[in-house]
Amino acid sequence: MCSRYEAPTPERLQEEFGVEFDAQEKLELWPGYAGPFLRKPRNVDPYDDAVLPFEAEVGVFGLLPFWADKKLARSTYNARSETASVKRSFREAWKKAQHCIIPAVAIYEPDWRTGV
Repeated sequence: MCSRYEAPTPERLQEEFGVEFDAQEKLELWPGYAGPFLRKPRNVDPYDDAVLPFEAEVGVFGLLPFWADKKLARSTYNARSETASVKRSFREAWKKAQHCIIPAVAIYEPDWRTGV
């Protein structure tokens, strides 16, 4: 399971997705850190060609319900499809089909054999 990733620069987001995004403080993101995500624009006509297909927002790495403390992100950054619909941390977002794209330049997996 991914434990950290590298976010793209604002220039790369503009180049790849055509979205404006303010400068990102940190590019190497761990659970609980803020980073960019892309979603469909809210309250727009999906057939309006003048509207970009995505908007960039800032979110916390880890799914955080409205009632949760930011520290919970350390244990809610991965979900199993078999249990996401029933786990308290994920079920409301799952029910509402709240999806987004997390742009990443690199994803880092821990090597449990070496501890790195």
